[in-house]
Amino acid sequence: MEKFNHTVTEFILVGFTQDPAMQLVLFVFFLMVYSVTVVGNITLLVLICTDSQLHTPMYFFIGNLSFLDFWYSTVYTPKIMVTCVSEDKSISFAGCVAQFFFSGGLAYSECYLLAAMAYDRYMAISNPLLYAQAMSPRVCVGLVAASYLGAFTNCAIITHETFIMTFCGDNVIDDFFCDLPPLVKLACDVKDSYHILLYFLLASNVITPTVFILASYIFIISAILKIRSTQGRQKAFSTCSSHLISVTLYYGSILYIYSRPSSSYSLNRDKIVSSFYTVVFPMLNPMIYSLRNKDVKEALKKLFMKMTS
Repeated sequence: MEKFNHTVTEFILVGFTQDPAMQLVLFVFFLMVYSVTVVGNITLLVLICTDSQLHTPMYFFIGNLSFLDFWYSTVYTPKIMVTCVSEDKSISFAGCVAQFFFSGGLAYSECYLLAAMAYDRYMAISNPLLYAQAMSPRVCVGLVAASYLGAFTNCAIITHETFIMTFCGDNVIDDFFCDLPPLVKLACDVKDSYHILLYFLLASNVITPTVFILASYIFIISAILKIRSTQGRQKAFSTCSSHLISVTLYYGSILYIYSRPSSSYSLNRDKIVSSFYTVVFPMLNPMIYSLRNKDVKEALKKLFMKMTS
């Protein structure tokens, strides 16, 4: 922290709009989204922890995904709501560093976790007899721990390199949180080595997990095609459908934002895409993994019956 540039003591978050009426509408919208996100992810976590039928590797990963989504949304949404209703749009330098670090660490962790979930589905479908042994509790915990360790290590590097840069001109961030593209636009000493680091981190944290997921699903599809019965194929594919939806939505928005050179950023357009994977996506995941899942529905019924009895 001592090496960080302190010529800028705070940043101003522009947010989505300066219209007071629209800001109030956005406050209500984000409050509703955040409330649903918190309730949905905590409920899913409680179900997975309390129902013995959900004590399987697949639900272990889904539970960790819910944990990530809860904290991921919490990094952004409360500050967004404050910005909508308060005249003070500032965020301290240290607050910006913290938000940047934790948001990046959680985002990278989710990328790795989705890749681990693809591997879990591959083992379940291609080697069902060896599944319990291959995806033992030790292996599952190791994969989750590696996801967090790799993600936050990489994020510590990019956080350090970003905030030792000199920020010239004004301190206004044309966004609703301390994100990489608007911060790069404020910097006046962006070196080629920094861009190389960005592409390296993009490759290691996003591209590599994407390739791993694609390879896993190639093997999964191959294994499904070997199943003779149509019902068996449908059942095997249904166990992957929720994960496929999550991967498509999450990686699609992430790649759109961060796989382009900084010269092509359109901050107004990118705000909408960023709000999807930072705020809306954490709300959708519990729905994706519960509405399409009979086991979760049954566990929810049991919990409801216990609460009402």
